Amino acid sequence: MNQTTRKQQLKNLAAWTFSWVLSTALVVFGAEFIWDGNAWITMAALAVNVLVGIGMILSNRRLLENCDELEKKIQLESMGLTLGLTLVVGIAFSMMDATNLIPFDAEIAFLVMFMGICYMLAIWFNNRRYR
Repeated sequence: MNQTTRKQQLKNLAAWTFSWVLSTALVVFGAEFIWDGNAWITMAALAVNVLVGIGMILSNRRLLENCDELEKKIQLESMGLTLGLTLVVGIAFSMMDATNLIPFDAEIAFLVMFMGICYMLAIWFNNRRYR
């Protein structure tokens, strides 16, 4: 893939990701501060959020389809490691909450942050490893 195409696909993915984050915030904060918990508006905003999320996934897929073999290997290994760590740590975190080993609720936001950090570190390490 040439650099111009790659940059365009990265910009496209960034736009979809940013839109998904904004739509997620709209669902959560809109229901609380804008439309006072109206269930129909919340469901509509949630439907938009899911559709934008699907657009983000498809944009990421298009980017990965056009990567060279090394980039695909780095991404696949990073995603696999992230999935495994997130599953193991997420279940352990949930069990810590269920058994009251932690003094707070095991919120999904913690798991999402953990996943993002794992993925970024895995990409960084795999790039150093293979390049």
